[in-house]
Amino acid sequence: MLRSRLWLLALDVVLVNIGFVLGYLMRYEWRFFLEVGFDAPYSVYIPLQLIFTLAFVAFFLVDGVYSDRRSPSWLDQMYPIVNAATKATVLALAITFVFRPLVYSRLMIAEAGVIVIALVGLSRFILIEAAAAARRSGKGVANVLVVGAGEIGRSVLRTLVARPELGYRCVGFVDDDPGRGSADIGRFPALGSVDNVPQLLKEHKVDEVVVTLPWWAQTKILELARVCQRSNVRIRVAPSLLQLNLSRIDVDDFGGIPMISLRETRLNPVGLFIKRVIDIAFAVLILLGLSPFLGLIALLIKLESPGPVIFTQTRIGKNGEPFKVYKMRSMVVNAEEIKDELRPYNEADGPLFKIKRDPRITRIGGFIRRTSVDELPQFWNVLRGEMSVVGPRPQLPEEAAHYQDWQKERLRMLPGVTGLSQISGRSELSFDDTCMLDVYYVENWSLGMDVMIALKTLPYMLAARGAY
Repeated sequence: MLRSRLWLLALDVVLVNIGFVLGYLMRYEWRFFLEVGFDAPYSVYIPLQLIFTLAFVAFFLVDGVYSDRRSPSWLDQMYPIVNAATKATVLALAITFVFRPLVYSRLMIAEAGVIVIALVGLSRFILIEAAAAARRSGKGVANVLVVGAGEIGRSVLRTLVARPELGYRCVGFVDDDPGRGSADIGRFPALGSVDNVPQLLKEHKVDEVVVTLPWWAQTKILELARVCQRSNVRIRVAPSLLQLNLSRIDVDDFGGIPMISLRETRLNPVGLFIKRVIDIAFAVLILLGLSPFLGLIALLIKLESPGPVIFTQTRIGKNGEPFKVYKMRSMVVNAEEIKDELRPYNEADGPLFKIKRDPRITRIGGFIRRTSVDELPQFWNVLRGEMSVVGPRPQLPEEAAHYQDWQKERLRMLPGVTGLSQISGRSELSFDDTCMLDVYYVENWSLGMDVMIALKTLPYMLAARGAY
């Protein structure tokens, strides 16, 4: 960790000096913005360049630019960078008044400060993306043990499924509740009771322990802290107050006494309205723009096998309301009738039914399923207000019948043509993993997340990852 921070510091020193040189060139060689009334050789600026560099390094250190927080977002990193750079630039500008015999261009210093912010910001973006790609491939990840499988514990597990770029590999979870401590949750194995933690730290080479126990288990949490300290393992405790995340709490004071109040858990109505407008516009564009292509696919389906071109199926939508979903038919007409005969070959867990080489799929059906072309008629469902472009996966009634209470959260929003689970593995995901991703989406929904999912959908479609 120390070595990586030293490398980052060295990189910033280089970028600060590059920014200073570019600022000089902009002012005296390229003469941007205002005409220069005098020429100054670069040698005059060398002492100021040294002060400029030292000021940036000092304020970067003071403002926590090199903090050891794991995987902060680009915006989280940019705030202290911009704050420190502004102070360093202002200090450099103030120092120019000291060197009265020398005439320095203060506009040049301001330009250099802006350039440094841009260069450092770009470098952080590249480093974040490179680190995220490496962690998604399993490099540089930390082994995590989750203590507690209640609502907060499952929220942590959902985040680990949805955010592989954070760089955590969950080895499993423990819970003193016999029911929760013995039943796996999706890909995460149950490892018994909390008393097993000392042994598990060694067996699984755990780097971090995340404790999600309720507030009344303070004694147990303190014991875990001592165990982790002895094993040189980092421990973090998730706040369990009312089992809320920070997005649902307001902190203020009552006569100097800190108070926590609850926000309404309603989804932002303005954001949902914008989402609906985007849904309608996108659905109209897809249905009209791809109508010739859909017509060709319909013809190929009809030529290969008798029966309707469009397949309808009952799915569960928002608030548990059933609706008919539309898809291009990719199977033989009597596919549902012979489904029971194929159940012994089911390769999915829970209530899901998936077979990689399903004999019911036609030749053209295999193509449209791999490329997700069979999903395009669902944009008619989007126009009807039954679905959204982005949302949780629409579930079959028999799948929804098995929902636990936490899984019902996915019914708070319209199901989507694409979604977080569709860009995270699709058919390769277990039932629990799919539910975790969908609930994570509902709990953390934003228009920005919708845009991110939509942009990632096309590459996943073209690569046909997890599609069968």
